[in-house]
Parts: sequence; structure tokens; C-alpha cells
Amino acid sequence: MNEKATLEIIAPTVEEALAQGLAQLGLPAEAVSMEVLDAGSKGLFGLGGRQVRVRLTVKSEQDSATPAPDSTPDRKPAPVSAKKPRPEPKEPVPASAPKDNGEPDELLNLAEETVSKLLYHMNMEAQVSAHYQESDRDDRRTIHVDVRGDDLSILIGRRSETLNAFQYVASLMVGKEVQQWVQLVVDVEGYRSRRESQLRRMARRMAEQALKTGRRQVLEPMSSNERRIIHLELREHPAVTTESVGEDPHRKVTITPKDT
Repeated sequence: MNEKATLEIIAPTVEEALAQGLAQLGLPAEAVSMEVLDAGSKGLFGLGGRQVRVRLTVKSEQDSATPAPDSTPDRKPAPVSAKKPRPEPKEPVPASAPKDNGEPDELLNLAEETVSKLLYHMNMEAQVSAHYQESDRDDRRTIHVDVRGDDLSILIGRRSETLNAFQYVASLMVGKEVQQWVQLVVDVEGYRSRRESQLRRMARRMAEQALKTGRRQVLEPMSSNERRIIHLELREHPAVTTESVGEDPHRKVTITPKDT
């Protein structure tokens, strides 16, 4: 019996553990499968916390030789081995994203196919579609990939750490294919937009609290993207200032009244 090579990595975040594991193995993301063994914890008052633990499994030659899923409607992928029998996964179906001239956009198609392939190898059923952010400039555009389906909460993870790691790997794969960095944002069932709205409301509420008490307010640790949302929301606020303090992954935003 051929045993698959595995590597376990412990790091502050899933994203860092995944990046370290790929670097140590010297393999591309599509050559391994990922399993989050321990999502970690913050501990009590910052004490006794655990870092995340991730296991990367190198796919066997048989796995690598498995034909990639195609778009033929009546063709289904082979059953995935597991401890218990489970229903055969449906292949994620990428949607075409036309340009303004009606022709398919190759970069959007590549983003959809890459995310679909990753989801397929994770044995997850989903619909995938990609589009450009409308407010972006033509020479520097962000690709938004929307993933929709049932029971996708595991793809988000604690404080979106799994989703951020997934997004990072997808960005690397797309960038490697086109030989340039591609700004990719992966969202699951509108999670990021809901989270952004939540953060904007929290920013305004904590700004009011800072003015009411006259004291600096310290928010929970956030990723760089989430901290940026707080800063942008309060950038034009006439009475408070914001600042990021601390070290990742515990870096936080503080909101301080201007007259203090």
C-alpha cells in the first residue's frame, strides 16, 4: 500500500501555515490537499492560546492522474475515498463572464476554473462566478469570485482564516498561470459583504463610544483587510482618528478622540 507523504505545520494563522508548508514541500498548491487539524484559540486574557495546526498531504500519482473535471453535463467525477461512504460530489460549475464587447474574458474564466478546481479537490459542491469590481481602474482591477452552495461554512473558518488561506492559494495559482500578480477576492455566499457592513457599523458605534467616554477604544484583532475597512469608514470623521497597533496576527485598530 502506498502511503501519502504528509506534513503538519503549526503557525499563528491557517494562511501562514499553508504558505510555510508549500514552501517546505517545494510543491504548488494543486499538488497537495489541506486539512485544518486545529483552528487554534485565543486563550483566556491572552494566556494559554493555541496556534492553528494544518496537515498538508501530497497527492499520489494516481490522484494526480485523475482527469480534471470538465463542463460536460452528463460526466460525473469518480467517488472520493473516505472512511465512510459518501455521496459522489458534484463538479462546481463556473459561469462565463463576458466583456463589454460580448467576448469571454480569459482572466475571469481562469479565476473561475481555478477556484472550481480547488473546491472540487476539497470535495465541496458549489457554483462559482467571477466579475471585476466596478469601481476599479482598467489598469488595476480586482477580480471578485463568488462561491455559492450549501454547507460552505467550513470554507470560511474561524474569523475567515480558512477563506483567506483559500483566497491566497487561488491568487497564487492564477498569478502563476498569467505570470503576474492578480488581485483576487473570494467570497462565500456574500459573507465578505455582510462582514464589511458589520465592521462599518461597529466602527461608527465605537467612534461614538470614544467621544462619549473621552477615551481611546481598542477593537478586536483583525486581518489587514478588515482593519482597512475600519480606517476607511472613519477616515473623514471630524472628531476621531484611527491607528493600527500591535503585531500580526493580533494587530488591532484603536479609535481615539481628536481632542485627547
